[in-house]
Amino acid sequence: MNNPFIKHDMPERKEVIRVGSRKSQLALIQTKHVIECLKDLNPDKTYEIVKMSTMGDQILDKPLPKIGEKSLFTKELEIALEQQDVDFVVHSLKDLPTTLPDGMCIGAILKREDPRDALVLHPKHKGKTLNLLPKGSVIGTSSLRRTAQLNRSYPNLKVQNIRGNLNTRLNKLDNGDSFAAIILAAAGLSRMGWEKRISQRLEAEELLYAVGQGALAIECREDDFATLRLLEPLFHGTTTFRVLAERSFLRTLGGGCSAPVAVQSKLDGQTLSLSGAVWSLDGQKMLKHSSTCRLQYREEDEDGEPPRKCPYRMPKLFCSISPGNFTYRDLETAEKLGEDVACYLIKEGALDIMSEAKKQNESSPS
Repeated sequence: MNNPFIKHDMPERKEVIRVGSRKSQLALIQTKHVIECLKDLNPDKTYEIVKMSTMGDQILDKPLPKIGEKSLFTKELEIALEQQDVDFVVHSLKDLPTTLPDGMCIGAILKREDPRDALVLHPKHKGKTLNLLPKGSVIGTSSLRRTAQLNRSYPNLKVQNIRGNLNTRLNKLDNGDSFAAIILAAAGLSRMGWEKRISQRLEAEELLYAVGQGALAIECREDDFATLRLLEPLFHGTTTFRVLAERSFLRTLGGGCSAPVAVQSKLDGQTLSLSGAVWSLDGQKMLKHSSTCRLQYREEDEDGEPPRKCPYRMPKLFCSISPGNFTYRDLETAEKLGEDVACYLIKEGALDIMSEAKKQNESSPS
């Protein structure tokens, strides 16, 4: 007999997951992509986006390296996480420092898109490449990494700072006479549906990319096991091992946006390779080193279920990355690869080059 006080036709109330995101168009596209992935896996849950502005979004009159804040695009979002106003936050991985605040971790890393940089030309230079631009052409970028490499490889071109979200920078390019071209991340342009604006994809041999570039990361509270379980299926193995080695390299060097540091990584079968480099601001000084390691994990098994490790009450973090289903042995091997490449460069004088670059950047006019 039915209980008359129970309304059997009432729909089950769905759990609401609150997701933090920056307000920019690209950030919201990335956040919605993550939510769609989670909806496929968890159709019983609902998701609410909480939009926020960060310091990096608000201060647009200074070059990024001059602001002097490591968490330019993450701090406000992390405060919301700490106060439990949101359950997780979606980031471009290259924006996340290699060490996160206490209690925070990366709960998932999605499959990496193209990590390369892209050349976007002013309409009057349509069809050209970096090699074909007239002498003295101005290239816009806010990255010291790109600046140093352009200064080294293209001394006939001039590099000038440009700030703002993708829309703003493209408007400055198209509607002004200051810039012949700008350099942007290919992945961001692709996510915005603007691949046609890419005039040239710059191979890593020509322009090494930023640590984590092209990958999306989801940050959550380290002790929020329900959210960690929710996010775990989104981990992409090949991407995770590559960016872990990259983040370990950068963490060991102690670099960030205040020094020209760049990487290239690859997982070929079970062989993980990493190249890392540092430059002086003018590009004249350069140190580069490459190394490899071997993992138990195999790239061709990507579509299969990763081997389960023993459960840990509080999992160990690797450059602030939760281990997901991956073995500690493989994660430690990838982490050590990054440390080894960085230590080699440090032995060759990388810290002096980075310190000099930082001082020059701080003393140069904005």
